[in-house]
Parts: sequence; C-alpha cells; structure tokens
Amino acid sequence: MNYKTFPPSKIYVSKSEVGSGERGVFANQEIQKGEVIERCPFIEVPKEELESVENTIFVNYIYFFGVKKERVLLALGFGSIYNHSYTPNAAYKIIASKKVIEFSALKNIKRGEEIFVNYNQESPNSNPLWFE
Repeated sequence: MNYKTFPPSKIYVSKSEVGSGERGVFANQEIQKGEVIERCPFIEVPKEELESVENTIFVNYIYFFGVKKERVLLALGFGSIYNHSYTPNAAYKIIASKKVIEFSALKNIKRGEEIFVNYNQESPNSNPLWFE
C-alpha cells in the first residue's frame, strides 16, 4: 500500500454548523464509501512534552493512540480539523510506522457535506470523550 501523503483536493475547510461553530472539513466533491479522503503526516508529541501541550489550545487538536492511548499525535494537513460525531461518515486509521493518519469514507459523502469522525476511533463507540 502506498502511504504517500497528497494535497486534500477532495475537501476544504469552512465554518461548521456543529458545536461552537468553529471550523470543519467538508467534501469538495462526491466521495464514495471506502474512498481515502486524506492522508496526513503527523508529529508525535514526546511523552516528556505532553504536559506542556495539555495546557495549550493544541489539546483540542490532538489524537491519542497506542494500546493504552499512551501516545499522542498532532495531525498535519486538515487532519486535526475533522469534527466528532458518534454517527460518523468517515473513519481514521493511524499508521504509526509511517507517521501517517488516514481518513476514509464510511459511506457515500455528498459534495458540501461536513465530514465527521468518531474520536473514539471505533464506530459505533459512544464512550464519553476526554473533553466531555
């Protein structure tokens, strides 16, 4: 499998209608179920720097991963702007060995539709999020 990253031509960032009305990621074209939406490189936050990140706005944009969710990453590209839903239309997969996070469609997504992922990673998974 090719893990090259690529520009997000299928998507754009705009004002979201959910939550506090901040930004969200939207489909710039029809996206088919199973299609890769975006592959983003990521920066892994070293353990010794995690406490510093937790006291900044970046805590709203990080992903926890690893067997016990003991590792943390900041996704580049649009990766840290996808909003959460317990009924997502997309999913993400962290490929730690390649330092890539990949977003793909769980169902057909219409042009102009906001793209949501379940921050808990497994869908369905309605466990409370760390910020709830």
